[in-house]
Amino acid sequence: MTGHVLELFHRIADLPSAEARRYVVDYELEDRVRFRNVAFPEAEAAWRERGGHSTPALWDGEQLHQGAQAVVARLQAVVNLGRDP
Repeated sequence: MTGHVLELFHRIADLPSAEARRYVVDYELEDRVRFRNVAFPEAEAAWRERGGHSTPALWDGEQLHQGAQAVVARLQAVVNLGRDP
C-alpha cells in the first residue's frame, strides 16, 4: 500500500469533517490525502460503494474509517509511521 493516496470523504459544513480536514492540513498531509466532498455525486457514490454512512470517512485502500475519532486515529498512524499508510 506504499504510495497510496488516502481519500477523505467529508461535508463542508460538518464540524467533525472540519476537524479531520484541519488535521490533514496541520500535519501537512495534503500530498497523501485526497479530499472528496460527498455533496458531489461522484464522491458520494464512491463513499457509499465503500460502505459510507457517516462523515468524515477515510478510505485507506482497504478499509473505510468513519467518524472524526477513527479518521484522526488512522491519520496519526500515517504521521507516526513516517507518512506511509
